Amino acid sequence: MIRVLVAEDHTIVREGIKQLIGLAKDLLVVGEACNGEQLLETLRHTPCEVVLLDISMPGVNGLEAIPRIRALSNPPAVLVLSMHDEAQMAARALKIGAAGYATKDSDPALLLTAIRKVAAGGRYIDPDLADRMVFEVGLTDSRPPHAQLSEREFSVFERLVQGEGVNEIALHLSISSKTVSTHKARLMQKLGSHSVADLVKYAMEHKLL
Repeated sequence: MIRVLVAEDHTIVREGIKQLIGLAKDLLVVGEACNGEQLLETLRHTPCEVVLLDISMPGVNGLEAIPRIRALSNPPAVLVLSMHDEAQMAARALKIGAAGYATKDSDPALLLTAIRKVAAGGRYIDPDLADRMVFEVGLTDSRPPHAQLSEREFSVFERLVQGEGVNEIALHLSISSKTVSTHKARLMQKLGSHSVADLVKYAMEHKLL
């Protein structure tokens, strides 16, 4: 039996995923979480083979949670389930330790296949994304500006476009406000933005929000 922990902040989506997994005789949902902090706490006392992880969660988001999950003594495989069908986002998640990347508009049967594959130690990439990743990721000329952001800059960027202020971001990331301001200045320069409104526009245009 493959034990799955579902981390998704939207209740309707989470319940739908649980029902889907419940239809498979070899899969079992053993826990759930609606934010990153709850996920990390649940993992401490809930053994599982796979974490089905939403990227855009409040608090500790999916990208920030992946390295923390991988640092556990007996870490489960992380299968990202995202609304972002963007090659750079998938590449970023895989680079920092995710075993697979599926999108929320995937065929339900493919999601079950993905869970089984990563549980067995394999890797999974959404078929529609795989071809784009081959041609987009790593080809410098076609890489979008946000591909140049460091992991921390990207975390700050995500929180800024979600409406968090510098002090709030500093609290969530456990760094100083001055450090957040430095990251903010650097990422705005890299993205050619002059205001948070510009960042929000950029995020929407690139399906990052």
